Amino acid sequence: MPAPPAPPPEAPSREPSVEPPKAPAVYGADKAFAEGTAALREGGLERALELFFVAWKEEPGHPGVSREFDGVVLALKRNGDAAYEQGKLEDAGKRWMGTLRYMNHPAAKPKEYPFTRADVQGQVDRLTAWLMEEGLLEYRKGNIQAAIASWKTVLAYDPGNVEATKSIRTATTQLENLKKIPPAPLPK
Repeated sequence: MPAPPAPPPEAPSREPSVEPPKAPAVYGADKAFAEGTAALREGGLERALELFFVAWKEEPGHPGVSREFDGVVLALKRNGDAAYEQGKLEDAGKRWMGTLRYMNHPAAKPKEYPFTRADVQGQVDRLTAWLMEEGLLEYRKGNIQAAIASWKTVLAYDPGNVEATKSIRTATTQLENLKKIPPAPLPK
């Protein structure tokens, strides 16, 4: 009986690459504006402003950005106010910080706003002071985790806040040290 024929040589594997090459993230001003408008329709105020920023950078004075920018900044501020009224302090802080960030954009016309930069900064400062004080009160009561949560709320909208960072570091160290203490023996 003749030997079976040798199998054909294997063809080199042609597995598809895990990720197809991505197109460069280059936006034209109109494309960025259109995407910003779409984000706005979906309720993404800050995303819309980011994309409007890109459109303005590509084409300073872009007419669509000039027309829409201030309305979005005003809506962002109103959303921050509403979040505050609902007790959503982290959301309020984030939206007010976004308002401050975009009030400086060349497309913004803050003189036409019903609030000033100082007004919004005052809201952020009062919120931060209240959260820092709340954290301190919880810390003094021995509710270290609640204290840390208050201070983390500050960092959620103001990541560079040195006082909140230091307070969290101190409280976390305290919490770790408390965990190392053995439990007291049961009374006999």
